[in-house]
Amino acid sequence: MKKIILSIDGMTCSSCSNGLEKYLNKQNGVYNASVNLVMANATIEYDEKILNQEKVEEFVKQAGFKSLGQFKEIKFEKKGKTEKIKFIVFTIIAIILMYISMGHMVNLPTIPFINPHINPINYMLSLLILTISFMIYGYDILKNGYKNLIHKTPNMDTLVGIGVITSFLYSLYNMYLVFKGNEHLVMNLYFESASIIIYFIKLGRYIDGISKDKTKEAIQKLVEITPNKATIKINGIEKEVTLDEIHKGDIVISRAGEKIAVDGEIIEGKAHLDEAFITGESKPVTKEIGNKVIAGSLNYDGYIEYKAEKIGKESTVSEIVRLVVEASNTKAPIAKVADKVSGYFVPTVIIIAIIVFFTYIIIGKDFETAITTFVTVLVVACPCSLGLATPLAIIVSEGLCASNGILIKKSEVLENAQKVNTIVFDKTGTLTYGKLKIAEVINYSKLEEAKLLQIVGSIENKSTHPIAKAFTDYLEENKIELLEVQNFENITGIGIVGKIENQEILLGNSKIVEKYNIKNEHTKDEKNLAENGNSIIYVIIDKKVMAIIGVNDIIREESKKVIQELSNMKINTIMLTGDNKETAEKIAKEIGIDKVISNVLPSEKANTIKQLKKENKFVMMCGDGINDSPALANSDIGVSVNSGTDIAMDSSDVILTRNNLSSILNLINISKKTIKNIKQNLFWAFFYNCLMIPIAIGLLKFIGISINPMIASLAMILSSITVILNALRLSR
Repeated sequence: MKKIILSIDGMTCSSCSNGLEKYLNKQNGVYNASVNLVMANATIEYDEKILNQEKVEEFVKQAGFKSLGQFKEIKFEKKGKTEKIKFIVFTIIAIILMYISMGHMVNLPTIPFINPHINPINYMLSLLILTISFMIYGYDILKNGYKNLIHKTPNMDTLVGIGVITSFLYSLYNMYLVFKGNEHLVMNLYFESASIIIYFIKLGRYIDGISKDKTKEAIQKLVEITPNKATIKINGIEKEVTLDEIHKGDIVISRAGEKIAVDGEIIEGKAHLDEAFITGESKPVTKEIGNKVIAGSLNYDGYIEYKAEKIGKESTVSEIVRLVVEASNTKAPIAKVADKVSGYFVPTVIIIAIIVFFTYIIIGKDFETAITTFVTVLVVACPCSLGLATPLAIIVSEGLCASNGILIKKSEVLENAQKVNTIVFDKTGTLTYGKLKIAEVINYSKLEEAKLLQIVGSIENKSTHPIAKAFTDYLEENKIELLEVQNFENITGIGIVGKIENQEILLGNSKIVEKYNIKNEHTKDEKNLAENGNSIIYVIIDKKVMAIIGVNDIIREESKKVIQELSNMKINTIMLTGDNKETAEKIAKEIGIDKVISNVLPSEKANTIKQLKKENKFVMMCGDGINDSPALANSDIGVSVNSGTDIAMDSSDVILTRNNLSSILNLINISKKTIKNIKQNLFWAFFYNCLMIPIAIGLLKFIGISINPMIASLAMILSSITVILNALRLSR
């Protein structure tokens, strides 16, 4: 079995990608094909004993698309405002068309020049010209409908295409008869039906395209992080190459002002690198021999040589891009309902329309009646509102979330949030404000407390952890100067290290004592501080415990109320923290958290989330720090508060921009209402169609109820308007 990724040209909508995917999967020798509309590529697994790349590309051509060869890099073209302007123009044309064709029916003022009763020829020509413009505008729909029909995978575009073309051709025929002298047939033109059907389908795709464009912009920014070229060193000679020419083990050079080309390890030199895009660290990080560098980092001030370790698809940035691309190719389960239903609905309607046409001919009805009924059935059954049902509700809800301080990064969140039955909270900076104060200092050294805190505060000033703020605030309030710190290092989940006046200073929780095998005779003091709700900081100077400092946090005002509301909603709550057990349990008890998991490292947080998911829990993780990013990424829905680090927000699906946990309740409630609204939309998308099909067939003519394509078009439009108005209710 072989796997190949091909760049595909000619895909304009989800119907295109779905049609190509279905066609490829039907071919002998193809194990699996997945088509990504956003990235314009197709991933195909095939039996190389039966097929080769050339044959696979021939399948793509047979489906009506073009293969541009193997997919190598991500390229995006800026469309500007072309699509928006085009849509606005055709909205205006649609209004004009409806006014000309139906204005006289509702007693609106008419223009004599195009009045059907006064100047029927001008009336017909104006409708024909406007409709031809819509046929050109909707060419992709008609083309895709035709391709799917000949490949025996008819979809909504097929139904639309048959209805539109039949209406157009039948109107042309009647127009010809009018020219021949049958002026009474001027009211038997259905040009506007063909045009308005195309318009509403385009409306749905325009709305859907907005979210796709957001995804493309996000991927574009990621791609632009890495440079196009780099300098490598071969036998002491420098050579400029493209990223594709860099191999593992190559020595790459980076000078001040240049970006790191690939992930690697420094073998010579020293520099300050900006890694904010990946780590959330706002200040440049010192990098020297032995340190790792990440592709896309900016070299501020030094010269370094580093050995290439991860290139191409293995790099950190490429991995992020891959995850984003995969996310863009996913479809929410609720959206798949529409695809599944239309898969049965479309061919059924086509068969019904054909049967009705021939039945009318057989029972002796005239051709005009038969063809009119055929078109009426297709038009009235056309579920163009189906294309609006899900994306419109999602767009409105995303706007509602934004106005409530909730930034949604994936549309699936709006479907999935209402499924959440377990919410895991980080403690510091999430359930609490992260505004810590020094509560108590137990000093075992001969240093004065002010001097001790000056040393601690100077090192903590280099850290981004919320606990550091308690010490920097203390120094500022007491106007104490910072000391010079050397060799600063952050030990994730444990503490920090630095040198002051040639003395090695270790600061951290009890794990730092264990890590450095330092004798600890102060566990009783630690326990007493922890029982009072303090986070514990050990101060170790030259391998000896000099002090234990208790730092207290302030619980968020809304925390208790939010936890209570979640409990009322039968949602389990868990506190997951790297802090000690006593402190965590005290705060959990105060705000009503069900369960506490303490003293965990970042990797352990992620494993906890994975375990909960194995227990069939639908997990939402809410955090704010670098330590939380693995857990946020592994949860079903990751939520970060706005005060958090960049990497935490990058790892999450939702950002609470108002920095208020009450937004979680709003998110869940909006999600519930959104799903309810989408289900209503899907119902209304078919209700009119299914209700009107018997009438369109003529089954109710015996009681005087019948319709023509004009009324059928109005019913179809009414179905779409109902869906639009229903979706807009969400904004309230």
